[in-house]
Amino acid sequence: MLRRYSLKNICARKVSKRILGLLLLFSASTYGQENRAPNVVLICVDDLLPALKCYGNDEVHSPNIDKLANKAALFTKHYVTVPTCGASRYSLLRSSLPKSRAELGNEIANRFSNNNVESPNPPETFIAHLREHGYYTVGIGKISHSSDGYIYPYNAPARSNRRELPNSWDEILFDAGKWGHGWNAFFGYANGQSRTSLQGKVEPFEAGNVDDEGYVDGLTAKLAVKKINELAHSEQPFLLAVGFFKPHLPFNSPKKYWDIYDESTLSVTATPDLPQGVHKASLHNSSEFNNYQGGAERASLESPLSDVYTRQLTHAYYAAVSYVDAQIGKVLTALEDSGLSENTIIVLWSDHGWHLGDYNMWGKHTLFDKSLRSVLLIKTPQMNTAKRIDRVVSSIDIAPTILELCAVEPLPYADGHSLSALLADCSISSWDDVAYSYFRNGISMVTPRYRLTKFFRKEHPIWELYDHKEDPLETKNIALERPDVVEELKSKLQEGNTGLYN
Repeated sequence: MLRRYSLKNICARKVSKRILGLLLLFSASTYGQENRAPNVVLICVDDLLPALKCYGNDEVHSPNIDKLANKAALFTKHYVTVPTCGASRYSLLRSSLPKSRAELGNEIANRFSNNNVESPNPPETFIAHLREHGYYTVGIGKISHSSDGYIYPYNAPARSNRRELPNSWDEILFDAGKWGHGWNAFFGYANGQSRTSLQGKVEPFEAGNVDDEGYVDGLTAKLAVKKINELAHSEQPFLLAVGFFKPHLPFNSPKKYWDIYDESTLSVTATPDLPQGVHKASLHNSSEFNNYQGGAERASLESPLSDVYTRQLTHAYYAAVSYVDAQIGKVLTALEDSGLSENTIIVLWSDHGWHLGDYNMWGKHTLFDKSLRSVLLIKTPQMNTAKRIDRVVSSIDIAPTILELCAVEPLPYADGHSLSALLADCSISSWDDVAYSYFRNGISMVTPRYRLTKFFRKEHPIWELYDHKEDPLETKNIALERPDVVEELKSKLQEGNTGLYN
């Protein structure tokens, strides 16, 4: 590992962190590859449920992620802080619980970076922190909220030149292909049109008669492979973040991934009915899904979609998962072929879950497990076998983990805690098994057995309690039946109230 703190005479001088990091890395390079700081590859996947074979879903074809899981730590109880893309990613990048309502929205990284054109102190993200300590940082695709790292509206005619996180990246790369710019590509169809250009009059899925590069995630994988081969010749450690769009809506992918599945055999949700003892204010009417006006049916809380259409949508989602799995496989293969995997930390993360018809909902944006639990795999260079970790962890713990594994000092403002001790021994008693999430005027807390949610609203009930031992699918709110448990957990829930609600 890099011996960052051995050159204290340099630290005493008045030099910038950036220069200091480069000096320390130059010194460390004389020790050889085995003593170099590890590289980091962070793979961010949009709207990916833990609907993977390695997570127990045998219907899904995900061989590349499963292969990674066979030699990585798989976290079965990883939870995001906010069940919407931009806010969840901001929380990951900052290791922060939301302190204001703005931090629950997709535009938070935009608003934050507007005031940080010059290098902020403290650093804007853990990636900026690594950069200040000598890492070369490259972002490809959607890492924060922006589809390509630049700030502009969904319906803009062209990409802007204003970076979303101006201090985090040495390079921001993206190939928008036939779609012209990132947001068009994000909502893109195989003919080069997008949901925006077609004014929403499109189906929420497509089986395109194209190869992998006929959709933008294939172009992202190609760009990432090229960059990995370039970085293999560098003496400087790097962080490469790669953001894939699928399986985010629209569920578009090449037809060959659809052909993997027999739609008639696919399962539909085991929880089609609304949970007992909750107010509809805890749920939603699938507005994001219904933006696709060409769909055969519209979703609502009042009635489920037909089983036929539900299976078609599930088929589309699974095909998109298999498509992105293949693109992730290309990145992982490039790391192996380049020799970089011997000294690279790999983190695979999804920004939240998704309701595939659960409680009559399609989408994220709730404080239920299906929306908040997501994929997290961490592989260090030393790992060669699968490790299943059933402890409760949060997305805010990822940045501290990466920094510790890279021997870089912690972020001064981090709310999360490094997972390194769990990677070494997942049975340690000192870990606090709790994760907090925030949305829809509520705070939700998950423990090894329970989920307790409190809503700050006029609609009742404002308390929801689910027993994951007896009811893992969260079908019945038992807060009124078990006031003793609510009372026992209240103070712990209050610890997660960061001032967001009073």
